[in-house]
Amino acid sequence: MDVFTAKAGQVRGRRSGRDPGIVAVLGLPYAAPPFGADRFREPRPAQAWDGVRECTAFGPVAPQSAELPGSPAWSPGDEDILTLNIWAPANGAGSLPVLVWIHGGAYVFGSSAQPDFDGTSLAARGLVVVTLNYRLGFEGFGHVPADGEGPACPDNRGLLDQIAALEWVQGNIAAFGGSPGRVTVAGQSSGATSVACLMATERARGLFHRAILHSAVNACATVEGAARTTAEVAAAAGVPATRAGLLAASPQTLVSASDRIVDRYRHDPGSGQRHYDPAIYGPVADDVLLPSDPLESLAAGAGAEVELLVCHTTEEYWLLDAVGSSAKVTTERQLGAFARDFGLPPQLVDAYRDRLPDAGPVLDAYLALYGDLLFAEYSSRLAEAHARAGGRTFLSRFDRRCGGDGGRVRAWHCADIPFAFGNLHEESLHFLTGGPPGPADHELSHRMAGAWAAFATHGEPGWAPLSGGGEGGAVRVWCAAGEEARETGTFRDRWRAAGLPLLAP
Repeated sequence: MDVFTAKAGQVRGRRSGRDPGIVAVLGLPYAAPPFGADRFREPRPAQAWDGVRECTAFGPVAPQSAELPGSPAWSPGDEDILTLNIWAPANGAGSLPVLVWIHGGAYVFGSSAQPDFDGTSLAARGLVVVTLNYRLGFEGFGHVPADGEGPACPDNRGLLDQIAALEWVQGNIAAFGGSPGRVTVAGQSSGATSVACLMATERARGLFHRAILHSAVNACATVEGAARTTAEVAAAAGVPATRAGLLAASPQTLVSASDRIVDRYRHDPGSGQRHYDPAIYGPVADDVLLPSDPLESLAAGAGAEVELLVCHTTEEYWLLDAVGSSAKVTTERQLGAFARDFGLPPQLVDAYRDRLPDAGPVLDAYLALYGDLLFAEYSSRLAEAHARAGGRTFLSRFDRRCGGDGGRVRAWHCADIPFAFGNLHEESLHFLTGGPPGPADHELSHRMAGAWAAFATHGEPGWAPLSGGGEGGAVRVWCAAGEEARETGTFRDRWRAAGLPLLAP
């Protein structure tokens, strides 16, 4: 009957439409709705229920303005947003490795219901796959000032939601055939940085044993910076920047106010780093949950006991340009301003221009620089820091650039995820992957999904780990059959020759 007994009550799932040997349990609450008296608070346990709860449809998504292809949109009034989904083999096998997925979306959009993240194919490889929703935007990452009238509202509420989901997995996943002692937590973009933050915090210690980071993004705010963002958002919402004022503003009001702040930065070339891609929310180094940026924490040995697999794409930022979320930099003057805003020396810009002789346009040099600054270099340095601190670390790059009926496509941000999940068939994802997949694409997906499954199962994705010095060792490059891998996507020697620290926007 596909009925399972969790601690809060029984649930009924449904067979996957893609594979009747896989059961999907969807929209299962792992915490109480974070609204009303629980708004801006730590997540609280979900209430138990009587009878069998039907879990055959995804739960509501977190407050956001995005409407993503193939995914549900947020509806004001939806409150039961802290849910997760499970894909598991229906044959009753137990003690299977567990893969918990944390979606990306700049901490302001996305959900576990995106077709990219259907867990059917990975579950067919012998995993129990869990995906989850968590609070986004101001609800999840906005700083709420203390006012002395009740408990303080913690920063990093979205991370606390993720921890609550991992605690739920520890207490319940055995009922679905998974082993709580074999948990891998994985994510992409802001989801990957969330995973790095979980590695860095004591609150998540022991809740997972391996981690997969795809295209981690370089951003961690100070408490002071988060407070400045709160002041801007409160002013745009027309409420005081106080706990009471922010509680009086509806989630919809704060989403709209946040969007107006982002739009203002996007149209103001003089606004510094936030002009180029104004992501105003993210983890806060509050010295409570997070002592520091996760790169610094991993370098100091935090999470060294967790085996780590890191991947980034070689043309990350071309996607952000294609969807219009990044400022256009098309002149030498604009490129110079970008370099000054991020403290990049002229010789580094020149090195990128020299390395891209076939690209020519200023825009391509800007996209290469910015993609490496935010994603590729940050991901690589997380891997190197973890290895130097004694962690077992594997590094890879996604460099597939052509295939399918769409002709030439970029190895850009998010393009690797449908391959790793085995979801190339989804039509709504063809923008990412360049059209319907061909045989070489399916073969590449088979290899990538196999590496994920092998890492989650045995800690061995199929190539050698980085050396203890952090920079030696194998780096797997993912290409389709017949493609030739480029020398590197990060030009790391140029960054190191320039002696540059990474700059958080």
